[in-house]
Amino acid sequence: MYGDRAMSKVEQIESAISKLTAAEARQVAKWLEEFLADEWDKQIEADAKAGKLDFLFAEVEAERKAGTLREWPDAAK
Repeated sequence: MYGDRAMSKVEQIESAISKLTAAEARQVAKWLEEFLADEWDKQIEADAKAGKLDFLFAEVEAERKAGTLREWPDAAK
């Protein structure tokens, strides 16, 4: 415990991770990276379904019609 309060879940996880070997910590890091990537994908999908990204499609269509649409990523870089 820290002082008079119980450890938060994050503090408990941090404490447990600090006791892992380097190999175990890398395994946890890989899992967390994959977990966060999946969460990001879910959020983008939900935002797209909710119409929150429609403005991007409108911008692309306007650029396409104006002839100013570039390949992405920019091949010049």
